[in-house]
Amino acid sequence: MQYNKLTLYTDGGSRGNPGPAGIGCVILDEQGNAVEKISEYIGEATNNQAEYQALLAGLDKAKSLGAQEVAVFLDSELVVKQMNRQYRVKDKDLASLFVKAYNLTLGFKKVIFKHIPREKNQLADKLVNLALDKEEK
Repeated sequence: MQYNKLTLYTDGGSRGNPGPAGIGCVILDEQGNAVEKISEYIGEATNNQAEYQALLAGLDKAKSLGAQEVAVFLDSELVVKQMNRQYRVKDKDLASLFVKAYNLTLGFKKVIFKHIPREKNQLADKLVNLALDKEEK
């Protein structure tokens, strides 16, 4: 199935900073139906690295679903401001992730990044914790 416009909620987190980390993504179609969910353990990472890894996974999946336009919602103000080029990326580890994410956005006609409060990102957050809990067992 191909989709023109998708909405993407992403979250990344680590238990410890750095520590065991996971990513969560929920992709919704124009009707608000979940068409894809991602919940993965990514190994050791910082919170910010995990946020970027989640963004990369979500954008990559949205691209494979044929999206031309993507609205991305994250509870990481840092990542949103960096992707909107309001903040410079000073951390060298984040810089390489930023470049990958930026390059992925070039494959879409339109991408917007919006910061949302953590309470509005519960499903993606839940997927992060599922991945971490599964890895801990």
